[in-house]
Amino acid sequence: MMRTLFLQPPSFDGFDGGAGSRYQAKREIKSFWFPTWLAQPAALVPGSRLIDAPPAKMGMDPILEDVKNRDLVIMHTSTPSFASDVRVAQMIKDANPKIMIGMVGAKVAVQPEESMKQGGPIDFVARNEFDFTIKEIAEGKPLAEVDGITWRNAEGEIIANKDRAMIEDMDSLPFVTEVYKRDLNINDYFIGYLKHPYISIYTGRGCKSRCTFCLWPQTVGGHRYRTRSPEHVAAEIRLAKQYFPEVQEFMFDDDTFTDDLPRAEAIAREMGKLGVTWSCNAKANVPYETLKVMKENGLRLLLVGYESGNQQILHNIKKGMRVEVAKEFTKNCHKLGIKIHGTFIVGLPGETKETIQETIAFAKEINPHTLQVSLAAPYPGTALHKQATENGWLNVDAAELIDENGVQIAPLHYPHLSHTEIFESVEEFYRKFYFRGSKIASILNEMIRSPQMMKRRLREGVEFFQFLKDRHAA
Repeated sequence: MMRTLFLQPPSFDGFDGGAGSRYQAKREIKSFWFPTWLAQPAALVPGSRLIDAPPAKMGMDPILEDVKNRDLVIMHTSTPSFASDVRVAQMIKDANPKIMIGMVGAKVAVQPEESMKQGGPIDFVARNEFDFTIKEIAEGKPLAEVDGITWRNAEGEIIANKDRAMIEDMDSLPFVTEVYKRDLNINDYFIGYLKHPYISIYTGRGCKSRCTFCLWPQTVGGHRYRTRSPEHVAAEIRLAKQYFPEVQEFMFDDDTFTDDLPRAEAIAREMGKLGVTWSCNAKANVPYETLKVMKENGLRLLLVGYESGNQQILHNIKKGMRVEVAKEFTKNCHKLGIKIHGTFIVGLPGETKETIQETIAFAKEINPHTLQVSLAAPYPGTALHKQATENGWLNVDAAELIDENGVQIAPLHYPHLSHTEIFESVEEFYRKFYFRGSKIASILNEMIRSPQMMKRRLREGVEFFQFLKDRHAA
């Protein structure tokens, strides 16, 4: 077995490039997702180590010392961080010329040959789902015989092997919790709307929805929801409770946990038996009956991608959602006491100054507990990227989707809506939503009732205003 290091490389200060991230950028407040996509293959490779450098605030020196005793390094990369990650790979190669370096992630999955050409120190990239791909390489299987990779042979030729079949038996994957326990400090991971400390895992991969902007289903996970059994999920949460009794909340980070309603209810009942608090990603169409079962069995919060309050934009991005259904769903969540973290995107196809205001008004009307506003990001491999390229909406100078500080930029523009107008609408959205008397009162009440929450919200407030300051400087 090759001595293997799984690495989320150092990057911009506060940059959340973790494989679980919906988009890779510096957040409004300090936020780090667990590197679940790296932890999963790490769990398949005995004796491996996972280093998640950004949340650990780890620089290159200890990494370069570690790789001197490694045979294989697997780096997770992304479109925004790729150039930086290649530089890290070169530093690793300089420290250990004999080491083999592979990259994984959506960027190399959809642009394997281009990534190999741009990444001189990279020996191979893994396309699509890569867990067992990496396991086979770590076991010493010749690269020529490994499905699902694009690699460089001794003559420098770039070769694309045949695709790897998708994993059908999701229960065959070992628990990532074992890797979290072995290699990570869970207190390094923060998400503003989740309790701290938290742990996130996947209970399935893939998403039935066809949203044109969404990265993972179009590049790695696919559009079939392949799931673990409720019993398998419960067994991992039971183990996680044993390993991490301090955890306040478990997050099921599947793209859309509620894609399979009977299974969602079955897992909820298992969580109820375990007495844990949990949250998940959901589409804004979950029926009241399912919401009730989930709430009665420990559900605290739903992360919901509303994206826009304009019906035509939702049609344009193939969201498969009606505004009125989303309103009814949200009303039901409020009635049941389920908190919502709503996510919105400005700058999607069809966006105008008027639709931005319509979405802000929609957000204020449905009033999620918290929200996040992102700029439309056309990642390579997505339908949005293809559409933007074909229509001339994409600024080629903004292809990395972030600025030199890791802050998200507005790469799209339209004849009637400029980059600047889209970019500035994010701050306007936040201000109009949060700087309301009712919302301020709600936040203050939350802080008064919990000293821990007061400390946290004050820290987040400082970080948020610093984020706005950084955006002005961008």
